[in-house]
Amino acid sequence: MVDLKSMRNMARVILVLGLSTGHAALSIAAERLRGFATDIGETSVSGISSGAFLAVQFHVAHSSIVRGAGIIAGGPYYCAENSSSRATRNCMKPDADHPVTDVIRLKSLTDALARSGAIDDPARLQNSRVWLFSGKADAVVEQPVMDALFRYYRSYLEGERIVYKNDLDAGHAMVTESYGKACSYNGPPFMDDCDYDAAGALLAHIYGPLNPPSAESGGRFVEFDQREFLPGRDAHAHSLADSGMAYVPAACESGRCRVHVALHGCLQHRDQVGDAFYGHAGYNRWADTNAMIVLYPQTVARYGWGWPFWNFNVVWNPNACWDWWGYDGADYHTRNGVQVKAIRGMLDRLAEPRPGS
Repeated sequence: MVDLKSMRNMARVILVLGLSTGHAALSIAAERLRGFATDIGETSVSGISSGAFLAVQFHVAHSSIVRGAGIIAGGPYYCAENSSSRATRNCMKPDADHPVTDVIRLKSLTDALARSGAIDDPARLQNSRVWLFSGKADAVVEQPVMDALFRYYRSYLEGERIVYKNDLDAGHAMVTESYGKACSYNGPPFMDDCDYDAAGALLAHIYGPLNPPSAESGGRFVEFDQREFLPGRDAHAHSLADSGMAYVPAACESGRCRVHVALHGCLQHRDQVGDAFYGHAGYNRWADTNAMIVLYPQTVARYGWGWPFWNFNVVWNPNACWDWWGYDGADYHTRNGVQVKAIRGMLDRLAEPRPGS
């Protein structure tokens, strides 16, 4: 029998995150993602909201290849511990009765997962760089949650390797220099104009001094087939869209490049907001001048029974959030998590030689 209480709790996660419904169909323009001979050891990742939680998961699970992470309005690794109730309370709006998950406990769980082989050795985290952002006006993921993430990363990283910016009156959003709603706005499309270039700041912290961004994006967008990176080519069963987006600068068509993975939040997938995130978050102009492909995987709204209908595989995610509380399996936070594996597969593909080379 379906646990209706658990189903309601899952719904609360999505509603509190403020994210919406939609269903993605594979565009006839989607192509097979091809190799660009990228340097996988120079990979970085960032995300906002549910994408921020997944960015942390991917960073910890694959610390051997991730040079750094930028986290906007997320929380500590494995914060929800497979509980939708903990996700909505302890990991978003903590209070005296529902405190943020203890960081010492989460570090202990992280180290245990490494010993079991489920994630990379977390000692590798000390070689990476982390940039954190929390808006003072964020009414969705409150600052104490990001404070806990800072303490979690501080248990592995030293000194200036970690930066935490928490002094802007920003809402729950991807913060940009000139695109989006008013800075303190909390709502769709979760893009706030705060006269601050978060994408540029996090990339510069991860990679060091960068060349100035291009005046306008000069590369091309590639819509690629995400299905081949999912079990049975069934992306929808795991709340991923059939196609994702990648931004390829002209210099990366033939030159050596690295990859930054940028993960949207709930209600920010392409079917919901068009190109608001992948076109205007701020990454692409920096990518043009700094030898960087930007990978924009896409989620899709998913709710109800899976297919075939006799399989018990309900996925309740009507607002297209990334999985950071276990809606798609108990190992969602490890290398075996379906969404984590899919993104790693995309990175491995981009690292393959160019066709014909």
